Amino acid sequence: MQHVKVADSDTSAPLRMQPSSLAYDDYVGRMGIGRIYEGTMKVGQQVSVLKSDGSARNGKITKIFIAEGLKKKEVQEASAGEIVTVAGIDDIYVGETVAEKGVTDPLPAISIDPPTISMSFLVNNSPFAGKEGSQLTTRQIRTRLERERETNVGLHVEIIEGTDSFRVSGRGELHLSVLIESMRREGFELQVSRPEVIFQEIDGVVCEPIEHVIIDVPEEFSGTVINLLSQRKGEMQDMKTEDGQSRIEFLVPTRGLLGFRGDFIIETKGEGILNHSFLKFEEEKGEIPGRTRGSMISMVNGETMAFSLWNLQDRGILFIGAQTSVYIGMIIGESAKADDMMVNPTKNKKLTNVRASGTDEAMNLTPVQPMTLEQALEYIGDDELVEVTPKSIRLRKKILDEVERKRANPKG
Repeated sequence: MQHVKVADSDTSAPLRMQPSSLAYDDYVGRMGIGRIYEGTMKVGQQVSVLKSDGSARNGKITKIFIAEGLKKKEVQEASAGEIVTVAGIDDIYVGETVAEKGVTDPLPAISIDPPTISMSFLVNNSPFAGKEGSQLTTRQIRTRLERERETNVGLHVEIIEGTDSFRVSGRGELHLSVLIESMRREGFELQVSRPEVIFQEIDGVVCEPIEHVIIDVPEEFSGTVINLLSQRKGEMQDMKTEDGQSRIEFLVPTRGLLGFRGDFIIETKGEGILNHSFLKFEEEKGEIPGRTRGSMISMVNGETMAFSLWNLQDRGILFIGAQTSVYIGMIIGESAKADDMMVNPTKNKKLTNVRASGTDEAMNLTPVQPMTLEQALEYIGDDELVEVTPKSIRLRKKILDEVERKRANPKG
């Protein structure tokens, strides 16, 4: 039997340990997870918590956990080379150094990328609110977001005063969509706005986040991918082709990647691999083309009928099928035109007692693929929201009433 070699670490040196991630427990609070680089850590030990700027504060180790398989085991001490979960330091943070008293030399700091995307999380106020979830109120959403902030180091949460909403910032669409998906599985109902890029002013210049994008695609799709990213202000850095596979590297504004994933999957027929990570802030790149089509919006409350949808599917792409409950202001599809379209998806065929040749046409509805959370976030515009519940993902206008929408946006 072969064993993994123990890391070369000095157990006789003074203790130094650095958390690389965080955990949270309702009983012991925030905990730091990381490797002990030097020395030995014991329960009850008095320690110093060192920052990279030279400042220090005191702390005490109250519990130490190690992993055995998938289980967490509590121990009284751990030595250099072991990965431990430490409790007792309530304000512990990633990159700090937990050291023995008297040690003044911290370990090299771990850099944490700043948030690049923000979204508004709102209390669900649609006509269907409260029908599918159990966690509905502002207080419940605030408590959940504060608990997430304890361990999710890249997440920023800001309460928007005077509203039932929160501004949540993270490191990309995927970062925030994972949080939303976790919340809906826990029984939360909420509404979320379109992701927005966070700009910064650096030396008097407005700058936006730039991402390093690496794409692996079959060679036949490379031209299409280059064209797609070039339209989104992407700058190609490198391209290599080997055995029919192309690897392309781009620098792309984060704005240009919003909504890109869906087009990328379609254009590469699912054969492309996309990786991207934050690189730096650069001067704003200018306007990037967005969605060019409007939405189909329900003008009535009720249940959709196959007859209505059969007539509507020639006027755009439908997001829902027959026998689906809808409300006024709910988005049921994408219009083929640039402007929004008010429709009645609940109208049924008028029946008579007279049968005539050609009266009963076969109604063949195009199968509808339910929209995923990521697709919904990519689709919505500035005046639209995604309604997220444990059972459903719906799209809607921020202002449901058509007259109120026109009054609020006369030019729209």
